[in-house]
Amino acid sequence: MTKTEYRFTFGTTESRVYIGEKLPSSGDELCGTAKALVVCDSNTEYLARRLLKGGEIPCCILPPGEPEKTWESVERILGAAYAAGLGRDGLIVGVGGGVITDIAGFAASIYMRGVRLRLISTTLLGMVDAAVGGKTGIDLLGIKNLTGAFYPAEAVYMPLESLAALPFREWKSGLAEVIKTAILAGDREMFSRIRSFRDTCLTEISRAGKNAGDMAGLRSGGLEYLISRAVEIKGRIVEEDPRETGERRALLNLGHTFGHALEASAGLGRLTHGEAVAWGIVRACELGHVLGITALEQALEIRELIQSYGYSTEAPHPAMGNTDEYFRALEGDKKKKAGKLVFIVPSQGNAEKILIDREDLRFRSILQSIINGEYQF
Repeated sequence: MTKTEYRFTFGTTESRVYIGEKLPSSGDELCGTAKALVVCDSNTEYLARRLLKGGEIPCCILPPGEPEKTWESVERILGAAYAAGLGRDGLIVGVGGGVITDIAGFAASIYMRGVRLRLISTTLLGMVDAAVGGKTGIDLLGIKNLTGAFYPAEAVYMPLESLAALPFREWKSGLAEVIKTAILAGDREMFSRIRSFRDTCLTEISRAGKNAGDMAGLRSGGLEYLISRAVEIKGRIVEEDPRETGERRALLNLGHTFGHALEASAGLGRLTHGEAVAWGIVRACELGHVLGITALEQALEIRELIQSYGYSTEAPHPAMGNTDEYFRALEGDKKKKAGKLVFIVPSQGNAEKILIDREDLRFRSILQSIINGEYQF
Protein backbone atom coordinates (compact mmCIF):
# COMPACT_ATOMS: atom_id res chain seq x y z
CA MET A 1 0.00 0.00 0.00
CA THR A 2 1.27 3.50 -0.85
CA LYS A 3 2.59 5.48 2.10
CA THR A 4 3.80 9.02 2.49
CA GLU A 5 7.22 8.87 4.11
CA TYR A 6 9.30 11.59 5.71
CA ARG A 7 12.84 11.29 7.06
CA PHE A 8 13.94 13.81 9.66
CA THR A 9 17.20 14.18 11.55
CA PHE A 10 16.61 15.30 15.13
CA GLY A 11 20.04 15.80 16.63
CA THR A 12 21.77 12.44 16.24
CA THR A 13 18.55 10.47 15.62
CA GLU A 14 17.07 9.75 12.22
CA SER A 15 13.30 9.62 12.65
CA ARG A 16 11.13 8.15 9.90
CA VAL A 17 7.43 9.00 9.67
CA TYR A 18 5.04 6.82 7.68
CA ILE A 19 1.54 8.09 6.85
CA GLY A 20 -0.75 5.44 5.35
CA GLU A 21 -4.13 3.77 5.61
CA LYS A 22 -3.22 0.70 7.66
CA LEU A 23 -1.23 -0.40 10.68
CA PRO A 24 2.09 -2.12 10.09
CA SER A 25 1.17 -5.49 8.61
CA SER A 26 2.64 -7.51 11.48
CA GLY A 27 4.65 -7.47 14.66
CA ASP A 28 7.64 -8.61 12.61
CA GLU A 29 7.42 -5.51 10.40
CA LEU A 30 7.11 -3.30 13.46
CA CYS A 31 9.68 -4.87 15.77
CA GLY A 32 11.93 -7.02 13.58
CA THR A 33 13.98 -9.36 15.75
CA ALA A 34 14.24 -6.99 18.72
CA LYS A 35 12.88 -7.99 22.11
CA ALA A 36 10.00 -5.58 22.48
CA LEU A 37 7.29 -4.27 24.79
CA VAL A 38 4.11 -2.72 23.43
CA VAL A 39 2.54 0.07 25.50
CA CYS A 40 -1.09 1.03 24.90
CA ASP A 41 -4.21 2.05 26.80
CA SER A 42 -7.61 0.39 26.99
CA ASN A 43 -8.79 2.47 24.02
CA THR A 44 -6.02 1.24 21.72
CA GLU A 45 -5.57 -2.27 23.08
CA TYR A 46 -7.61 -3.67 20.17
CA LEU A 47 -5.07 -2.18 17.73
CA ALA A 48 -2.08 -3.35 19.74
CA ARG A 49 -3.42 -6.91 19.87
CA ARG A 50 -3.27 -7.05 16.08
CA LEU A 51 0.50 -6.62 16.27
CA LEU A 52 1.40 -8.93 19.12
CA LYS A 53 2.22 -12.04 17.08
CA GLY A 54 -0.21 -14.27 18.96
CA GLY A 55 0.90 -13.02 22.34
CA GLU A 56 4.63 -13.41 21.71
CA ILE A 57 5.18 -9.67 22.27
CA PRO A 58 4.27 -8.60 25.82
CA CYS A 59 1.92 -5.67 26.31
CA CYS A 60 1.56 -3.08 29.07
CA ILE A 61 -2.01 -1.71 29.10
CA LEU A 62 -2.68 1.58 30.90
CA PRO A 63 -5.95 3.40 31.66
CA PRO A 64 -6.68 6.16 29.13
CA GLY A 65 -6.52 9.91 29.56
CA GLU A 66 -4.41 12.84 30.75
CA PRO A 67 -4.69 11.87 34.46
CA GLU A 68 -2.52 8.83 33.66
CA LYS A 69 0.53 10.93 32.70
CA THR A 70 2.15 10.15 36.04
CA TRP A 71 5.25 8.57 37.59
CA GLU A 72 3.08 5.59 38.46
CA SER A 73 2.35 4.90 34.78
CA VAL A 74 6.04 5.21 33.92
CA GLU A 75 6.91 2.78 36.71
CA ARG A 76 4.39 0.28 35.33
CA ILE A 77 6.06 0.46 31.92
CA LEU A 78 9.54 0.11 33.40
CA GLY A 79 8.41 -2.86 35.45
CA ALA A 80 6.82 -4.51 32.41
CA ALA A 81 9.96 -3.92 30.36
CA TYR A 82 12.13 -5.54 33.03
CA ALA A 83 9.74 -8.47 33.40
CA ALA A 84 9.81 -8.96 29.62
CA GLY A 85 13.60 -9.19 29.69
CA LEU A 86 14.34 -6.06 27.67
CA GLY A 87 18.01 -5.17 27.60
CA ARG A 88 19.87 -2.15 26.28
CA ASP A 89 19.04 -3.32 22.75
CA GLY A 90 15.33 -3.63 23.53
CA LEU A 91 12.45 -1.76 21.89
CA ILE A 92 9.44 0.00 23.39
CA VAL A 93 6.49 0.56 21.06
CA GLY A 94 3.83 3.10 22.06
CA VAL A 95 0.40 2.59 20.48
CA GLY A 96 -2.02 5.44 21.15
CA GLY A 97 -2.57 9.16 21.26
CA GLY A 98 -0.38 11.87 22.71
CA VAL A 99 -0.68 10.66 26.31
CA ILE A 100 0.58 7.17 25.48
CA THR A 101 3.34 8.31 23.13
CA ASP A 102 4.53 10.86 25.71
CA ILE A 103 4.61 8.29 28.52
CA ALA A 104 6.08 5.48 26.42
CA GLY A 105 8.74 7.80 25.02
CA PHE A 106 9.73 9.04 28.47
CA ALA A 107 9.92 5.48 29.80
CA ALA A 108 12.09 4.46 26.83
CA SER A 109 14.41 7.41 27.46
CA ILE A 110 15.19 6.34 31.05
CA TYR A 111 14.95 2.53 30.95
CA MET A 112 18.55 1.29 31.12
CA ARG A 113 19.54 4.86 30.14
CA GLY A 114 17.68 4.64 26.85
CA VAL A 115 16.31 1.90 24.60
CA ARG A 116 14.93 2.00 21.08
CA LEU A 117 11.55 3.66 20.56
CA ARG A 118 8.89 3.31 17.90
CA LEU A 119 5.42 4.85 17.95
CA ILE A 120 2.07 4.14 16.35
CA SER A 121 0.10 7.37 16.58
CA THR A 122 -3.65 6.76 16.61
CA THR A 123 -5.16 10.23 17.07
CA LEU A 124 -5.12 13.34 14.93
CA LEU A 125 -3.46 15.34 17.71
CA GLY A 126 -0.75 12.71 18.01
CA MET A 127 -0.13 12.61 14.28
CA VAL A 128 0.17 16.35 13.70
CA ASP A 129 1.98 17.17 16.93
CA ALA A 130 2.73 14.87 19.87
CA ALA A 131 4.39 11.92 18.12
CA VAL A 132 6.78 13.98 15.98
CA GLY A 133 9.90 15.72 17.28
CA GLY A 134 10.88 13.79 20.37
CA LYS A 135 9.26 15.66 23.25
CA THR A 136 8.24 13.16 25.93
CA GLY A 137 7.03 13.63 29.46
CA ILE A 138 4.55 13.41 32.29
CA ASP A 139 2.54 15.89 34.33
CA LEU A 140 3.84 16.63 37.81
CA LEU A 141 2.77 18.93 40.68
CA GLY A 142 -0.29 19.88 38.65
CA ILE A 143 1.90 21.29 35.84
CA LYS A 144 1.56 19.84 32.37
CA ASN A 145 4.68 18.05 31.07
CA LEU A 146 6.85 19.37 33.90
CA THR A 147 9.09 16.29 33.73
CA GLY A 148 10.34 14.77 30.49
CA ALA A 149 13.10 14.35 27.95
CA PHE A 150 13.90 14.98 24.30
CA TYR A 151 13.85 11.45 22.88
CA PRO A 152 12.80 11.10 19.23
CA ALA A 153 11.34 7.81 18.02
CA GLU A 154 13.29 6.05 15.30
CA ALA A 155 10.01 5.39 13.48
CA VAL A 156 6.49 6.80 13.75
CA TYR A 157 3.57 5.09 12.02
CA MET A 158 0.37 7.04 11.35
CA PRO A 159 -2.39 4.63 10.26
CA LEU A 160 -5.35 6.71 9.09
CA GLU A 161 -7.71 3.79 9.76
CA SER A 162 -7.22 4.39 13.50
CA LEU A 163 -8.98 7.76 13.19
CA ALA A 164 -12.29 6.09 12.27
CA ALA A 165 -13.21 5.55 15.93
CA LEU A 166 -12.04 8.96 17.12
CA PRO A 167 -14.61 10.98 19.15
CA PHE A 168 -15.59 14.39 17.79
CA ARG A 169 -13.78 16.27 20.59
CA GLU A 170 -10.54 14.46 19.73
CA TRP A 171 -10.86 15.44 16.07
CA LYS A 172 -11.20 19.06 17.15
CA SER A 173 -8.29 18.71 19.53
CA GLY A 174 -6.04 17.73 16.64
CA LEU A 175 -7.41 20.32 14.26
CA ALA A 176 -6.38 23.09 16.67
CA GLU A 177 -2.76 22.04 16.22
CA VAL A 178 -3.24 21.96 12.44
CA ILE A 179 -4.47 25.57 12.58
CA LYS A 180 -1.49 26.50 14.77
CA THR A 181 0.92 24.98 12.27
CA ALA A 182 -0.62 26.88 9.36
CA ILE A 183 -0.22 30.13 11.30
CA LEU A 184 3.45 29.41 11.98
CA ALA A 185 4.15 28.55 8.36
CA GLY A 186 2.21 31.52 7.00
CA ASP A 187 0.84 28.95 4.55
CA ARG A 188 -2.12 30.43 2.64
CA GLU A 189 -2.77 27.15 0.81
CA MET A 190 -2.98 25.34 4.13
CA PHE A 191 -5.36 27.98 5.48
CA SER A 192 -7.56 27.47 2.43
CA ARG A 193 -7.53 23.69 2.87
CA ILE A 194 -8.42 24.05 6.57
CA ARG A 195 -11.46 26.14 5.62
CA SER A 196 -12.45 23.64 2.93
CA PHE A 197 -12.09 20.75 5.37
CA ARG A 198 -14.35 22.59 7.81
CA ASP A 199 -17.00 23.20 5.16
CA THR A 200 -16.98 19.71 3.62
CA CYS A 201 -16.06 17.40 6.50
CA LEU A 202 -16.80 18.87 9.94
CA THR A 203 -20.47 17.81 9.89
CA GLU A 204 -19.50 14.33 8.81
CA ILE A 205 -16.96 14.03 11.61
CA SER A 206 -19.55 15.08 14.19
CA ARG A 207 -21.86 12.20 13.31
CA ALA A 208 -21.78 9.28 15.70
CA GLY A 209 -20.65 5.83 14.61
CA LYS A 210 -17.90 6.58 12.14
CA ASN A 211 -16.62 3.76 9.97
CA ALA A 212 -14.02 3.07 7.29
CA GLY A 213 -16.34 4.29 4.56
CA ASP A 214 -16.49 7.69 6.21
CA MET A 215 -12.69 7.83 6.28
CA ALA A 216 -12.56 7.62 2.50
CA GLY A 217 -14.66 10.78 2.35
CA LEU A 218 -12.46 12.58 4.84
CA ARG A 219 -9.34 11.64 2.93
CA SER A 220 -10.79 12.98 -0.29
CA GLY A 221 -11.79 16.12 1.64
CA GLY A 222 -8.16 16.90 2.41
CA LEU A 223 -7.39 15.06 5.64
CA GLU A 224 -4.24 13.36 4.40
CA TYR A 225 -2.93 16.64 2.97
CA LEU A 226 -3.41 18.44 6.29
CA ILE A 227 -1.69 15.69 8.28
CA SER A 228 1.20 15.43 5.84
CA ARG A 229 1.72 19.19 5.67
CA ALA A 230 1.61 19.55 9.47
CA VAL A 231 4.12 16.72 9.88
CA GLU A 232 6.44 18.22 7.28
CA ILE A 233 6.32 21.73 8.76
CA LYS A 234 6.87 20.57 12.34
CA GLY A 235 9.60 18.14 11.35
CA ARG A 236 11.59 20.78 9.47
CA ILE A 237 11.29 23.24 12.36
CA VAL A 238 12.49 20.66 14.89
CA GLU A 239 15.41 19.67 12.65
CA GLU A 240 16.67 23.26 12.96
CA ASP A 241 16.41 23.31 16.75
CA PRO A 242 15.88 19.76 18.09
CA ARG A 243 16.28 20.55 21.79
CA GLU A 244 14.66 24.00 21.78
CA THR A 245 17.92 25.74 22.65
CA GLY A 246 17.39 28.48 20.06
CA GLU A 247 14.40 30.44 18.85
CA ARG A 248 13.00 28.23 16.11
CA ARG A 249 11.41 25.28 17.90
CA ALA A 250 9.96 27.53 20.60
CA LEU A 251 7.60 28.95 17.98
CA LEU A 252 5.71 25.63 18.05
CA ASN A 253 4.46 26.74 21.47
CA LEU A 254 2.09 29.29 19.92
CA GLY A 255 -0.96 29.34 22.20
CA HIS A 256 0.60 26.87 24.63
CA THR A 257 1.65 29.14 27.49
CA PHE A 258 -1.91 30.43 27.78
CA GLY A 259 -3.35 27.01 26.93
CA HIS A 260 -1.32 24.88 29.34
CA ALA A 261 -2.24 27.21 32.20
CA LEU A 262 -5.90 26.83 31.24
CA GLU A 263 -5.60 23.02 31.25
CA ALA A 264 -3.98 23.11 34.69
CA SER A 265 -6.37 25.60 36.29
CA ALA A 266 -9.42 23.80 34.88
CA GLY A 267 -8.08 20.46 36.13
CA LEU A 268 -5.85 18.36 33.87
CA GLY A 269 -8.03 16.25 31.60
CA ARG A 270 -11.18 18.38 31.80
CA LEU A 271 -10.38 20.17 28.54
CA THR A 272 -8.68 18.57 25.58
CA HIS A 273 -5.25 19.89 24.71
CA GLY A 274 -6.56 21.30 21.44
CA GLU A 275 -9.46 23.12 23.09
CA ALA A 276 -7.01 24.83 25.44
CA VAL A 277 -4.52 25.63 22.67
CA ALA A 278 -7.22 27.11 20.42
CA TRP A 279 -8.27 29.39 23.29
CA GLY A 280 -4.62 30.19 23.94
CA ILE A 281 -3.97 31.16 20.33
CA VAL A 282 -6.71 33.80 20.51
CA ARG A 283 -5.18 35.15 23.71
CA ALA A 284 -1.77 35.20 21.99
CA CYS A 285 -3.30 37.23 19.16
CA GLU A 286 -4.61 39.74 21.69
CA LEU A 287 -1.24 39.99 23.43
CA GLY A 288 0.54 40.36 20.09
CA HIS A 289 -1.88 43.09 19.02
CA VAL A 290 -1.42 45.04 22.27
CA LEU A 291 2.36 44.88 21.76
CA GLY A 292 2.14 45.98 18.14
CA ILE A 293 3.41 42.64 16.77
CA THR A 294 0.20 41.03 15.48
CA ALA A 295 -1.67 43.04 12.86
CA LEU A 296 -5.38 43.52 13.51
CA GLU A 297 -6.32 41.91 10.20
CA GLN A 298 -4.23 38.83 11.00
CA ALA A 299 -5.63 38.57 14.53
CA LEU A 300 -9.22 38.82 13.30
CA GLU A 301 -8.65 36.19 10.59
CA ILE A 302 -7.18 33.73 13.10
CA ARG A 303 -9.95 34.30 15.62
CA GLU A 304 -12.64 33.87 12.95
CA LEU A 305 -11.14 30.58 11.78
CA ILE A 306 -10.89 29.22 15.32
CA GLN A 307 -14.43 30.29 16.17
CA SER A 308 -15.74 28.74 12.95
CA TYR A 309 -14.53 25.34 14.19
CA GLY A 310 -16.62 25.76 17.33
CA TYR A 311 -13.86 26.33 19.87
CA SER A 312 -14.61 28.43 22.91
CA THR A 313 -12.71 31.71 22.64
CA GLU A 314 -14.35 33.80 25.35
CA ALA A 315 -12.35 35.16 28.25
CA PRO A 316 -12.30 34.22 31.00
CA HIS A 317 -12.84 30.64 29.83
CA PRO A 318 -15.93 28.99 31.40
CA ALA A 319 -13.81 26.07 32.67
CA MET A 320 -11.18 28.29 34.26
CA GLY A 321 -12.84 28.76 37.62
CA ASN A 322 -10.81 31.15 39.73
CA THR A 323 -8.57 33.47 37.71
CA ASP A 324 -6.11 33.56 40.63
CA GLU A 325 -5.59 29.81 40.11
CA TYR A 326 -5.05 30.48 36.42
CA PHE A 327 -2.28 33.01 37.11
CA ARG A 328 -0.61 30.63 39.55
CA ALA A 329 -0.59 28.00 36.80
CA LEU A 330 0.67 30.55 34.28
CA GLU A 331 3.56 31.56 36.51
CA GLY A 332 4.51 27.90 37.02
CA ASP A 333 4.77 27.25 33.28
CA LYS A 334 7.78 25.08 32.47
CA LYS A 335 8.80 27.25 29.48
CA LYS A 336 9.83 30.23 31.61
CA LYS A 337 13.43 31.41 31.30
CA ALA A 338 15.43 33.51 33.73
CA GLY A 339 12.25 34.02 35.75
CA LYS A 340 10.41 35.40 32.72
CA LEU A 341 7.31 33.97 31.06
CA VAL A 342 7.68 32.94 27.42
CA PHE A 343 4.89 33.74 24.99
CA ILE A 344 4.68 33.14 21.25
CA VAL A 345 2.54 35.59 19.30
CA PRO A 346 1.63 35.66 15.59
CA SER A 347 3.58 38.06 13.42
CA GLN A 348 3.62 38.80 9.72
CA GLY A 349 3.89 35.41 8.03
CA ASN A 350 5.27 33.66 11.11
CA ALA A 351 5.43 34.11 14.89
CA GLU A 352 7.64 35.82 17.42
CA LYS A 353 8.86 34.88 20.90
CA ILE A 354 8.58 37.44 23.68
CA LEU A 355 9.70 37.28 27.31
CA ILE A 356 7.61 38.95 29.99
CA ASP A 357 8.93 39.68 33.46
CA ARG A 358 6.37 38.50 35.98
CA GLU A 359 7.20 41.48 38.18
CA ASP A 360 6.62 44.04 35.40
CA LEU A 361 3.40 45.70 36.52
CA ARG A 362 2.55 47.00 33.04
CA PHE A 363 2.73 43.56 31.45
CA ARG A 364 0.95 41.97 34.40
CA SER A 365 -1.89 44.44 33.90
CA ILE A 366 -2.03 43.59 30.18
CA LEU A 367 -2.18 39.87 30.90
CA GLN A 368 -4.89 40.35 33.50
CA SER A 369 -7.03 42.37 31.10
CA ILE A 370 -6.63 39.69 28.42
CA ILE A 371 -7.46 36.77 30.74
CA ASN A 372 -10.40 38.59 32.31
CA GLY A 373 -11.89 39.42 28.92
CA GLU A 374 -11.46 43.15 29.32
CA TYR A 375 -9.37 43.51 26.18
CA GLN A 376 -11.13 43.43 22.81
CA PHE A 377 -9.80 43.84 19.27
